[in-house]
Amino acid sequence: MHALVIVALDGVIPSDLSMPCDVFGRVRLPDGRPGYQVRVCGVSGEVNAGAFQVRVRWGLSEFGRADTIVLPGVADPTQPVPAKLVKAIRAAAASGTRVASICTGAFLLAATGLLDGLRATTHWLSAGELARRYPAIRVDPDVLYVDNGQFLTSAGAASGLDLCLHMVRRDYGSAVAADAARMAVTPLERAGGQSQFILHPPPAPDGSSLEPLLRWLEENLHEPLAVEDMAGRAALSVRTLNRRFREQLGTTPLQWLLRARVCRAQHLLETTAYSVQAVATKVGFGSATAFRDHFHRIVSTSPQAYRRAFRAPNELSYQGAVR
Repeated sequence: MHALVIVALDGVIPSDLSMPCDVFGRVRLPDGRPGYQVRVCGVSGEVNAGAFQVRVRWGLSEFGRADTIVLPGVADPTQPVPAKLVKAIRAAAASGTRVASICTGAFLLAATGLLDGLRATTHWLSAGELARRYPAIRVDPDVLYVDNGQFLTSAGAASGLDLCLHMVRRDYGSAVAADAARMAVTPLERAGGQSQFILHPPPAPDGSSLEPLLRWLEENLHEPLAVEDMAGRAALSVRTLNRRFREQLGTTPLQWLLRARVCRAQHLLETTAYSVQAVATKVGFGSATAFRDHFHRIVSTSPQAYRRAFRAPNELSYQGAVR
């Protein structure tokens, strides 16, 4: 089982602390076993979380057995970081432990020096201060999260949830991550490079929500869909459809469709033995070459490499030959 430690310091942002507890604590593998052993650790046994006190059951010694350490945000990111915490994080990282920060938790991770020379993000309100305090870090204020492999950072609020689901996907694949997303009642599609500043207004009472169209698109990804087909289905002009996608989803209809197709392809690569050509056809790409190009652009790896990294051989449905 993956051992995951969440750090609680004085001034911890309550939602940043509870959210990874909830997400990782609810993960279940296909056989029903829990995917993570979650423990909350602190420098001291009592933590001031602002509106309430938190009693922490474990100390920093848990870092020695952790596979992942999560650093939630703190209300005052300029407060000194305890030296013993910096030392413990550095020691764990040296042994290969993954370290992730949520929101202003990036300041805690930055204090260790482990982000020097790397790209990182934090809440956009604090990005300027992070860049000023730690000039060796390439701060990107415009993205939801940044995955450097061993070290990961996220922006504020909901993007911390995006990062947690991204880590579940890395650890156990998209099927398990999709179940975790359903438990959290959130979509799994938001990628790290998506802007922090995208607004998602609630569905309008006049029926202008795109939700029925998106559901139809998900059911017809294998079809050769053009933007005119989408507009016709929604009974909108192409111009109005583009505007509503921008307003509600922060992207274009065709870009959304490409990401949805790649997301479906990831699931097929993990859970079936369909060839790459067969997967390309089933998710609506005209050729395996086009599929590989779009897949690599969005996922940053090839379909074959993704399958090797994420598939579970004992769970595959052998409906085609793997190539």
